[in-house]
Amino acid sequence: MSEILCQWLNQELKVSRTVSPKSFAKAFSNGYLIGEVLYKFELQSDFSEFSESRGSTAKLNNFSRLEPTLHLLGVQFDQNVAQSIITEKPGAATKLLYQLYIALQKKKKTGLTGLEIQTMQPQTNLRLQALKSEAFRERLKNLIPRQTDFNLMRVTCRFQEKCKQMKEDLARIHFEKFEKFQKLEEEQRHFNIEKQRLNRRRQNEIMAKIQAAIIQIPKPEPNRTLKALEAQKLMKKKKEAEDVANEIKKFEALIKKDLQAKESASKTSLETTDQTATDLLNTYSDDEYIKKIQKRLEEDAFAREQREKRRRRLLMDQLIAHEAQEEAYREEQLIHRLMRQSQQERRIAVQLMHVRHEKEVLWQNRIFREKQYEERRLKDFQDALDREAALAKQAKIDFAEQTLREKEAHEKIAVERAQARFEKHYGICAEILDQILDLCTKVADYRMLTDNLIPHKMMHDWKELFFSGNPIYEQDSLKHGRTESSAEHHIELQKRNLLDKNDYEDYKNMVGEWALPEDMANSSPPSNNYILGHVLQRLIEKSIPSQDDAAEAEVPSYALKGCFLGKTLSGKTTVLKCLQKEFPIQVLSIDSLVSEAIRAFNDNEQASGLRPVRRENKGEPLLDPKEISKIQDQNASSVPPVSGKETPRKEGVMTDETEDLKPSDSFLNLSLRAQLGAKSEQLLKKGKSIPDILLVNIMVNAIKEIPANQSWVIDGFPMTLNQAQLLEEALTGYKKKFMEAEKRKARMPTLALGPTPSKEATPLPSAFDFAILLDISDNLSLDRMNDIIAKELSREISHESVGQQEVSACQEKDGDNNLREQIHHRIVGFLDNWPLLEEWFTEPQNILTKINAEIDEGSLCQKVKEFFANEIANKKIKVEKKLEEKEAEKKAAASATEASTTSPSLPSEAEKDKEIHLHREPSKLSPGKGKTPSELQHGKKDSQHEVKGKKVSPKGKIPGGKTPVKKSPAGSAEISPTPTAPPAPKPGSDEWIYVTEPIPEELPSFLLPYWELIEKSYINHIKTVLRYLRDNQHTILSYLYDTRTNFQEFLRRPDHKQDFVSQWQADFNSVPEDLWEDEETKAELHQRVNDLRDRLWDICDARKEEAEQERLDIINESWLQDSVGIIMNHFFSLMQAEVNRFQDTKRLLQDYYRAMESKIPLEDSKKFTRVPLVQLDSKDISENQLRIPLVPRISVSPENVTIKPKLKALLKGKIDPSLEGLESNFEVDEKIVLDTWQQASLAISHMVAAEVHQRLIEEEKESPPLDSKEKSPQSGTNKKAKKEKEASKKKKAEKKAKGKSSPVAEVSPITVSPEELAEMEKRNELRLKIKEEHLAALQLEEAATQFRLELIKTKALAVLEDLVTKVVDVYKFMEKWLGQRYLNEMANIDKLTEVARYYIETSTKIQNEIYLNQEDFYINGDVKVFPDAVPPTRPPPVEKEENGTLTIEQLDSLRDQFLDMAPKGIIGNKAFTDILLDLVTLNLGTNNFPSSWMHLTQPDLQEITSLLTVNSEFVDWRKFLMVTAMPWPIPLEEELLETLQRFKAMDEAQTGTITFEQYKQAGLWFTGDEDVKIPENPLEPLPFNRQEHLIEFFFRLFADCEKDPPQLDYTQMLLYFACHPDTMEGVYRALSVAVGTHIFRQVETPMLTAEKTSISTVSPNEEFPEAEDVTREERELKEEKDERDQKEEEIPENANPEKISMETLLKVFGGGSEVLDANRFASYLKIENIYAENFIKTFQDLGAKNLEPVEVNILLKHPYIQDLIANYLDYKIPDIKMILQRSEHAQGSDGESSPSRLTEEKK
Repeated sequence: MSEILCQWLNQELKVSRTVSPKSFAKAFSNGYLIGEVLYKFELQSDFSEFSESRGSTAKLNNFSRLEPTLHLLGVQFDQNVAQSIITEKPGAATKLLYQLYIALQKKKKTGLTGLEIQTMQPQTNLRLQALKSEAFRERLKNLIPRQTDFNLMRVTCRFQEKCKQMKEDLARIHFEKFEKFQKLEEEQRHFNIEKQRLNRRRQNEIMAKIQAAIIQIPKPEPNRTLKALEAQKLMKKKKEAEDVANEIKKFEALIKKDLQAKESASKTSLETTDQTATDLLNTYSDDEYIKKIQKRLEEDAFAREQREKRRRRLLMDQLIAHEAQEEAYREEQLIHRLMRQSQQERRIAVQLMHVRHEKEVLWQNRIFREKQYEERRLKDFQDALDREAALAKQAKIDFAEQTLREKEAHEKIAVERAQARFEKHYGICAEILDQILDLCTKVADYRMLTDNLIPHKMMHDWKELFFSGNPIYEQDSLKHGRTESSAEHHIELQKRNLLDKNDYEDYKNMVGEWALPEDMANSSPPSNNYILGHVLQRLIEKSIPSQDDAAEAEVPSYALKGCFLGKTLSGKTTVLKCLQKEFPIQVLSIDSLVSEAIRAFNDNEQASGLRPVRRENKGEPLLDPKEISKIQDQNASSVPPVSGKETPRKEGVMTDETEDLKPSDSFLNLSLRAQLGAKSEQLLKKGKSIPDILLVNIMVNAIKEIPANQSWVIDGFPMTLNQAQLLEEALTGYKKKFMEAEKRKARMPTLALGPTPSKEATPLPSAFDFAILLDISDNLSLDRMNDIIAKELSREISHESVGQQEVSACQEKDGDNNLREQIHHRIVGFLDNWPLLEEWFTEPQNILTKINAEIDEGSLCQKVKEFFANEIANKKIKVEKKLEEKEAEKKAAASATEASTTSPSLPSEAEKDKEIHLHREPSKLSPGKGKTPSELQHGKKDSQHEVKGKKVSPKGKIPGGKTPVKKSPAGSAEISPTPTAPPAPKPGSDEWIYVTEPIPEELPSFLLPYWELIEKSYINHIKTVLRYLRDNQHTILSYLYDTRTNFQEFLRRPDHKQDFVSQWQADFNSVPEDLWEDEETKAELHQRVNDLRDRLWDICDARKEEAEQERLDIINESWLQDSVGIIMNHFFSLMQAEVNRFQDTKRLLQDYYRAMESKIPLEDSKKFTRVPLVQLDSKDISENQLRIPLVPRISVSPENVTIKPKLKALLKGKIDPSLEGLESNFEVDEKIVLDTWQQASLAISHMVAAEVHQRLIEEEKESPPLDSKEKSPQSGTNKKAKKEKEASKKKKAEKKAKGKSSPVAEVSPITVSPEELAEMEKRNELRLKIKEEHLAALQLEEAATQFRLELIKTKALAVLEDLVTKVVDVYKFMEKWLGQRYLNEMANIDKLTEVARYYIETSTKIQNEIYLNQEDFYINGDVKVFPDAVPPTRPPPVEKEENGTLTIEQLDSLRDQFLDMAPKGIIGNKAFTDILLDLVTLNLGTNNFPSSWMHLTQPDLQEITSLLTVNSEFVDWRKFLMVTAMPWPIPLEEELLETLQRFKAMDEAQTGTITFEQYKQAGLWFTGDEDVKIPENPLEPLPFNRQEHLIEFFFRLFADCEKDPPQLDYTQMLLYFACHPDTMEGVYRALSVAVGTHIFRQVETPMLTAEKTSISTVSPNEEFPEAEDVTREERELKEEKDERDQKEEEIPENANPEKISMETLLKVFGGGSEVLDANRFASYLKIENIYAENFIKTFQDLGAKNLEPVEVNILLKHPYIQDLIANYLDYKIPDIKMILQRSEHAQGSDGESSPSRLTEEKK
């Protein structure tokens, strides 16, 4: 049944997959083929949803879709059947297919479709079936496991099988081990048994010899015994056998020699004699055979004679041996009789023999035992030597392998590091490239937004983001109210802060976007307010008192400090040992120091007394005592158990004392080194590494023990950056000082710089004077380690180490093994940490020196010694220079103290303090780092902190020329106020001496936070406003771009003009043709065109009005006013920030100077000045609800506005009425900006005037009656300032007066002493100086604020003007686009009108569609409104007769006739001639041959037959048709071989035949693609493509039509086409086709050439000169022949090594299938048999006894083959055209026959 179903599926239905009975269940397991079967019967419409996959999902889908169809057919199908099919249960699929087959056959008989069957079902059944299908799908889903479960099950099964296989392998290995163990036990048991047996046998032999009581009679001579005689006989027999074998070999050699001689003689005779082929076959003659038989008989007779002689000789030898045996027996009997004795004599003889034997045995045993001992000793010694040599050799091999593995591991690590570096570099480059792409795309986006004009500020911001490495595009939105913080949010904050900072710096420094405009270029920017900076600097110094760097000056040391760094085994220790021999230095190694610390702890090293840890210079603390106690506490908590266990064992004397003490006390009594060692040991015992802080403490403790003047060098430490930083901190304390400097720098003001800028912290001296890197490569480090291990191996091999040396060698070996294991980790660790260390030793002070250590040890030591000597000299020079500087500082300080002692003392403390400040001024300007001793004495007083505020030069100038100038005004003020003093300096200048009166100590704590708040609020306010301005610029660009694009889209909105045009074209084409020439019709059509034009014009006008209205709506939007208002408010916010800063600064200065005058600060009840903002909406808000005043924007009507020249230039031409409102609003906005600026400027001026007025009021209140005396010292200095103050007072007194003026009480006259008078003068002078300095600071601050306000005003006007200009340009572009589009549409309508009128006048229909849409108008040549006329059908091509060539139809008819008569292709020559004669003469032939063939007579036909008849009486009609089908391109040999290869490529099964499709696909050497000229007249037929039809005809001619489909033997066909006008060339071409490669032509013998000449002499061209014209093809063949002749001269040596078989040769030379056609012709069979027999003989001559294939080059050298090639004419193309031309010539010569024709007729 399975076979029937398979036949039904494969042959009838032809399913997509071939089904066999074996794979039946598997093929239908997924349900796809079942669905395909149903789809073939049109029952499964959703077959496209089926899946060929074998997954569970595909199976569920397929069977769910199959279930309704199968139930519809009535096939029993449920989930159990589906599961059986899916699980490939045997018989389940077959049963279902059989049921389906029966159901489908029934359906086929009824003829109903699936839809009809479904329609015939009741509606209730359909609903029930849908429910059943759904339930079936659910149940099937539960039954079918998921694909993941199935995959998991397969993986589990695979692993279970693998586990089972592993268990079997383990069991088999265990069993093999058990069998091997049993086999060893069995062998051992057999060995023991054999040993026991040999011992018993030896013992039995000895006992038998001892107990023997018979005298042994001497044995006879060896050659007379029976055994000897038998041995002699055997020897004789062997000798005779060897003689016979040698004779036989000689005989065989002689026979072979004779045979070889005869064969050589026969070969020479064959080569020398020139016999025929029949003589060559008779190799052996009958006489020679008879001679051989006779010779063999003679040899047999001679052999018989020899055998007879040997037999007789053997018998004689046996007789002689028997006689000798008898003689020996007789002699033995005689001796036995002679030696007969008594029994006693024999017993004595036996005893004597026994004793002698025992002695001999004992002596031999003793000798043997000594020899064994000696051999054993020698053997043991040799074995020991061999074992040691083998161990040494193995050790060397292991060492070499280990070295190789280490190098491979190192190379692997190096490759991984290089890969990591590459990946890191690649990542950086990729990130940079992404940022470049982002920048490019951002630029491209904004070029599109801004019409290729990107603002400079925007480009600058992008560059800043690009250079800082931040992404240019927004990663996350920074909206208010977001609480989550992501990485993108953090990046966006960084970007915003960066741009805000850059904008603020530009604003602060007035560069970039905030650079001074042209109208402000003449006014210089305000200078720094040094007075405010001095005030802030003094407050900061008051709040942060300066700490002395050193209590006393350090004495510089000549000691040199350094470290040696490098990789493992770079030579650090070796170099330091050499250096230690030459210089008095101390070498510190961290390994030895840790070992010593642990040893000190184990030895319980006690501290002599807890002394403070000292530095190397003058006992300065090395470590903080708190840190030491902390370390001690930690160690005390962790180490006591260890110390408690070890101290009793170490020191038994102090056990009682240690028991009384607590563990912590005993631990604290240890030395610091022992405590550090305890901590280290505890960590090492736990398997942990020692932390860096502990290592640094150990190292610092060791450095502390070194004398101050002794140099020291560290070996291989620090190894990491953390260790270097900790060591630097421990030795110099740089971190603490650096943090203090950073803290002081952070407190310095940024808005106002002090007159004396803070000195930048000079870099602290490094803890090291030098750091040397011994640089070696990784490979050299590994090589050095291998050399060390190799030396250790050689030392182990030599037997020199004994006792302690062995122990030390073991320790060194362990160390070397550890080094080998750790070498890679050490190298990698050094490479990882060195870049950071190199930067550490290079950046602050370049103390790093690299030395190439890849040289020999002596040169390296010498180089390091030279470097060390140079460093000592440099250190000496530095120390001497420092000492000189300190001496100079001491001298300067001494001179300053002398000057200060001469000054008179003032009565009040304030005057004393002031005098101290004045006299300390020069000491501060003196060069040097430290302070003078007089300053150190007052280091704790307030005056010490106030000194720093009195520095004069803000630029740090040299005090040489400045000191006397600065002293003179102070001296004149103190001693005698004479008018001869120089003019007073201006406050804030370099010469001005700032007032540094004491201020309350709590004042800085109030004013400094206030100033920090001022700075912070000012900076944040500026940054926020600038950020809004920056974002507003992006918003404006986006809005303008959207406006332009939206308006353009609005202009391109669809219109309906095309509908009217299409309707008009349809109406125009519907006019009947007979009315085209009617004038009334034309007039009507013209009127329709006018109507269409008017309608289109109306559409254009309406669209123009809509566009203008859209433009007006855009212009009238409030966006521009809102944007301008927002921008104005931003700039007003900037003005507000400047005003706020000025107000806060004024209040700070007021509080500071009033505190200096010891006055109570004023309570300023006046509110801060508020800059009004622009009101953006029209809501009415009461003033009480407003914190900030608002200015309403009043739009002015265009009629009331006079446009200024500036606005006219802005409009750039004709004034648009729609834009006049914009210009008027801009005038209003500009006026608001100017008014706001004026208000802010006036407010600042009023504040300054009010402060001046307040000062004057306070002076009037406090002025004493001695007014004239107070004015005298001030008249020279403050006269100008008073005038200014009075003038400002008169102007602003009414507006800014604060408080009521208190009445002046009358003061009674008081007598004043001269001392009090002088003190009052001093106070007045100080008060005036404070007032002058205060007012000067306010004026500087006012000038700076006014300048900033003017800059903001100018910038605001420029931004507003730029914005209005951009908007006006956009509006003008919109107007331009609107007008241009309207003009284009009108022009297109005019063109349409012209085209329509042209077609009306020409009276032709408009076939192509007229397209008019918006601005586009054209006639669409791709769309036609009505179809073209149907062209007439062209007749089929017909072939015409030309030049006597047969047509394809005639060739096919001839083929059919010949095929009926001779299917195999062979026909008799007489029958062939009769057929041609009948076809030519009878009426039947009028259609089979052209007219030129009708003139052929019977002799002509017989001549044609003779040309086709070769070596027999038969004609190959296929060859005849091939020749008559000419002209066709005669192929070259290369073309034939290429065609053969193409056919073989098509023939994949290698059957030798191909079908017609394969034949067409492969093609011949010519194609049928001719350039056919198509005639213009459609009624003329196409030219006939003869070559294409010829290709098809050749297939029909040579194919076997009996098969279905027809099969073509392509090799046989190509053999036909191998024919050539040259006979030999044709044969060689045929051989090339048969073999498949080119066959080189052999050199011809003279005989063959003679034959050729004789054949060529008989040329028919001599009789007929008309045939002398050679065609182009014949010329090509001649050229090919000439080329072939030239090639033949250069035949390679190993040419044609291919082999050819007998079948192939018979196929080439007339064999093969042709014989079957002529089996009734005996003569032809004889010829073929002659060929076959000759070929067999030829193959046998060439050594192929079994007719196996032979090489072509050997076969072609055979004379028979050469003769056959020269005379074989089957591959010559007969020249039939010559006969046709001759017959035509004879027909045209008036019936006169030529002599040759008459002779032919007679014949």
